[in-house]
Amino acid sequence: HWWDSYVAVNERFAEAAARVAPNGATIWVHDYQLQLVPAMLRSLRSDVKIGFFLHVPFPSQELFLRIPWRVQITQGILAADVVGFQTLVGAQNFRQVAQRLLGCTVRGKVVENAGRSVFVSTFPVGINAAAMKRTASNPATLTRVRELREELGQPQTVLLGVDRLDYTKGIEVRLRAYRELLDEGRIDAEKCVLVQIAEPSRNDVPGYAEIRAQVEQLVGSINGDHGSMSSLAVRYLHQSQTFEELVALYRTADVMLVTPFRDGMNLVAKEFVAANLDHDGVLILSEFAGAAHELSRAVLVNPYDVDGLKDAIELAVNGDRSRHRSDMAVLARVVRRNDARRWADSFLAALDGAA
Repeated sequence: HWWDSYVAVNERFAEAAARVAPNGATIWVHDYQLQLVPAMLRSLRSDVKIGFFLHVPFPSQELFLRIPWRVQITQGILAADVVGFQTLVGAQNFRQVAQRLLGCTVRGKVVENAGRSVFVSTFPVGINAAAMKRTASNPATLTRVRELREELGQPQTVLLGVDRLDYTKGIEVRLRAYRELLDEGRIDAEKCVLVQIAEPSRNDVPGYAEIRAQVEQLVGSINGDHGSMSSLAVRYLHQSQTFEELVALYRTADVMLVTPFRDGMNLVAKEFVAANLDHDGVLILSEFAGAAHELSRAVLVNPYDVDGLKDAIELAVNGDRSRHRSDMAVLARVVRRNDARRWADSFLAALDGAA
């Protein structure tokens, strides 16, 4: 019944797009919720150009082939003219699946299927770097940064995590690493504080309720053992933040923790870099986030390796951050160059050429 609902939803999107699209239109379909739409559109409107972009990681063959409807999904995506992924690994995984499952011929980035040539490539998503810079340099933002520092007790180091409350984000492992560093005396709760923003996500799904309980239990335990009457070791908020407040938090942070177990891109990492105008912050980034392919000068960590994560945090907190400035400057240039406009322009240019 889940599959039937998925098909029905895809049909509604395909039919709606077919109704409103003018002759020869370009239709850009996004993400895993609509993987059948390209094939449905193709059957309804042979005149349109169709692009498909997947925002989440495309899995390895061994995982993808477990899906009972693997053929329908693969055929659905391959009805597009251009198929885009966040990383080289995602694009390669899809090409291998198409070859193995449907017997497609793969020539570089082109997949030949049923007499059609489909361009399958990588288009890393960017952010609106210019808007981030404007907000980060706004006097109101700087005032809010001073207020946040005051509210946090003027700590020497502010560590920041900003995530959806999702079991893929690695929040509980991050907290465990932070706790162990405090327990071992490698960092001092009197001098640093971890601010964790956990935006609500799918509260009605059991798995998400469980991860929320784990995270909140860890926060309470850390504060019980390492907090004081006047300060907390962890400041935890289970609520969404405005864009302006997020930018102020990025500017307040000395160390940004982006440690998902798996992520298509993770734009928080790019937002932090763009907001860090003085290049004085440190970005600790999971090597399993798509952003790691572009932001290779960040402090890359394996989020499954708690000891390695602890070493990275200790280095960021106690080490000389001046040596990180040159790396942050390089990251900033990458984020500014590969912004959201360039991402969209490059995909649509490829679609125009391929079609």
